[in-house]
Amino acid sequence: MKNILNKLFEQQRLTKLEARDVLTKLAANSYNASQMASFLTVYLMRPISVNELAGFREALLDLAVKIDLSDFNTIDLCGTGGDGKNTFNISTLTSFIVAGTGNKVAKHGNYGVSSVSGSSNMLEFMGYKFTNDEATLQKQIDKANICFLHAPLFHPAMKAAGPIRKELGMKTFFNMLGPLVNPSEPQNQMVGVFNLEVARVYNYLLQETSKNYGIVYSLDGYDEISLTSAFKLFTKESEQLITPEDLGLERLLQSDIFGGETVQESAIIFIAILNGEGTEEQNNVVLTNAVYALMTIDKNKSFETAFEEAKDSLFGLKAKKCLQKLISN
Repeated sequence: MKNILNKLFEQQRLTKLEARDVLTKLAANSYNASQMASFLTVYLMRPISVNELAGFREALLDLAVKIDLSDFNTIDLCGTGGDGKNTFNISTLTSFIVAGTGNKVAKHGNYGVSSVSGSSNMLEFMGYKFTNDEATLQKQIDKANICFLHAPLFHPAMKAAGPIRKELGMKTFFNMLGPLVNPSEPQNQMVGVFNLEVARVYNYLLQETSKNYGIVYSLDGYDEISLTSAFKLFTKESEQLITPEDLGLERLLQSDIFGGETVQESAIIFIAILNGEGTEEQNNVVLTNAVYALMTIDKNKSFETAFEEAKDSLFGLKAKKCLQKLISN
C-alpha cells in the first residue's frame, strides 16, 4: 500500500490493473485502518479516473457473491448517494412503484453514509431481513416483483471498508461503485449520480455493456430527478437537458423533498407516500423517477403512458402491496 499511496500523493493515476489489485487486497483485510482511510481520502480530493473506477468495479464483481436472476428482466434503481441533500428515500420508493407496475426490480443498496436514511436503513426499519440466499431472493422477486440486495452481504470489500466509511461520514469512491456492481447484473439500470463528471464516467463505462440504462444528475447537486432544477439524462443513445417545466411539472423547493432528521422521520414520510398520502411535491418526484425507469426498460414508452402507469401503481396501492409481499416472503 505504501507504494500505491506514494504514487497517488504524487498526483498520479492508477492503472486499471493496479486499481483492481488494491481493491482485491482491501477486501482481504490486507491493509490497516489508517492505510484504508488514507487511500479513500485521496478520492475526496481529486476525481476518480475511468481506469481506476473500471478496475475497482472489476475487483468487486469478481469477488461478489453472485445471484442468478436471469429468468427475470430486472432493473436496478440506485443512486450513488453522497449528495449530502438528505432527501427522503426517493429511489427506494421509486423501486416499489416500478415493481407495482409489474416490472421486476433487483434493488441494490446500503446504509446511508452522508444521509440519515439509506435504502438499507429504511427496509430494515420496515422489518425486512437482509439475505444473500439465492432461492429466497428469487422467490421474493417472483412474488413481490422486487428483491433487495444489501451490498455488504455481497461485497466483502465494501464490508471491510464499511467502518472507515462510516467514520469519515463523507462520500467515497464506494458511493460511485455501488450502482455499478449489482451482483445480479440486471439487464436495465436507472442510476442517479452526485456530479456531472461522475455522470460522464458512468456513461463511458456503461456504453461498454449490453444493458439499457439511464443516468440522471440534477444540476443543483441531487443524485436523482429532484424537480428542484433541470437535470441531465444520459442514455446509450443521447444526452439531454430536461427541466421540470418541459414535463409539465412545477419546480420544487429543496424543503419539499427533505427526508427528516432520523430514520423514524424518514419512515413516516415513506409510509405516507406509499399509502397514497404524500404531498403533491413528494408524489411528483417519485412518479417522475419511476417514469424514467419505465422508459429505460421500454424505450418505446411515452412519458404520458409511463406517468399513468406509475400513478396507478402508487395510488392504486400496488406499490404498497409489493412492500408487504417483500417483507412477508
